[in-house]
Amino acid sequence: MSSEVTTRRAAVLGKPIAHSLSPAIHNAGYAAAGLTGWTYSKIECAESELGDVLGGMGPEWAGLSLTMPLKEVALTMAETVAPVAAALGAANTLVRREHGWFADNTDAPGMVDALREAGVQEAGDVAILGAGGTARAALGAAAQLGARVTVYARRMDAISDLAPVAEALGVTMARAGWATVTSCAAADVVISTVPEGVADAVADEIAWRPGVILFDALYHPWPTPLAAAAARAGCPIVSGLDLLLAQAVHQFVLFTGVDAPVAEMRAALVAARS
Repeated sequence: MSSEVTTRRAAVLGKPIAHSLSPAIHNAGYAAAGLTGWTYSKIECAESELGDVLGGMGPEWAGLSLTMPLKEVALTMAETVAPVAAALGAANTLVRREHGWFADNTDAPGMVDALREAGVQEAGDVAILGAGGTARAALGAAAQLGARVTVYARRMDAISDLAPVAEALGVTMARAGWATVTSCAAADVVISTVPEGVADAVADEIAWRPGVILFDALYHPWPTPLAAAAARAGCPIVSGLDLLLAQAVHQFVLFTGVDAPVAEMRAALVAARS
């Protein structure tokens, strides 16, 4: 990297992106870590625009956070890809390195960190609700926890699309239709990746047990009916905000090479959310 570069830039890219809380988290981290000259912004970018955006970025750009719909196409833009991103078929992070962009995925390790903070060190069985992009990260988390997985979804073919991911991760994965989702709390950990409203009708029908951990990847509106029902049963709850912070902490380290000031980043997220 040129020694003439005095400023360092990072950003979150996606479409839509105006709602993103990532700038508040990262900029608070830079300030707390004394990283003067570092800035983090947001850039609205469609899938078809990513190549041009990357091509226009100078050497001051250190890294990018990626949200929908860019997580798959980012893999094709990178010169090197981390094994976890390759296995998941998705990258939420691009890091500028000497020979080009390096693609990584901090969603899966971020999920693990958030679950471990809730007391989960390992899990025998994990239930995943939904079979979309976030379910891929949930599979990656389950692999790190050494768990067997059952995926519940409205479309069985969507679950089948996850089979190569599970195989690449070495995860034993079972398929279950949405009609049987009320049995999901037989698992040690339930990770809900479905969009807002999808699980509302079944929230009170699930046989929640006090020892079950619910990870609901949503955070607005909060609490979701699913989280509220599980909390009433005495289940520890992990939210999408917990994931947003945890994956950002990993990105912060990848971008800057210094330890993340987690407490200050968390405080900034809470303030931005309120």
